[in-house]
Parts: sequence; structure tokens; C-alpha cells
Amino acid sequence: MPNCPSLSSCPFFNDKMCSRPALAEMYKKRYCKGNYEICARFKVSKALGKEHVPNDLFPNQSDKAENLINRK
Repeated sequence: MPNCPSLSSCPFFNDKMCSRPALAEMYKKRYCKGNYEICARFKVSKALGKEHVPNDLFPNQSDKAENLINRK
């Protein structure tokens, strides 16, 4: 599977996770370099646009993503 199209510009990894590189790599391997379509951030971005993805939304927070999508 190809990498997430937002990997290089994702503020979550290029800002939020810089102090936790091991955890960031774990998320990148599972979500960004794996099945990125299950990433909560990708789901919100696809449904609502990148500008609606909260900076603090973790890739594994699918429930929070669904709530955001359903509210719009």
C-alpha cells in the first residue's frame, strides 16, 4: 500500500510528535505507511477538508473522527 498523501505535510507528525519519535514511528508504520485510510486524521480530512482536522486528533481516534464528521 502507498504512503498517505498527507504524510510529509501532516502537522501531527511534523510538530506534535517531535518529542516522542518512537511513538511517532509506531503510528507512521501502522497508519501512514500502512493502511492510511483507517487513520482518523485522514478520514476527517477526506470528509471535511484538511482545515477541519484538529491538531490534537491522534490517528487511532476513529470515534472522535466519526463524531466530527457526523456533526458537520
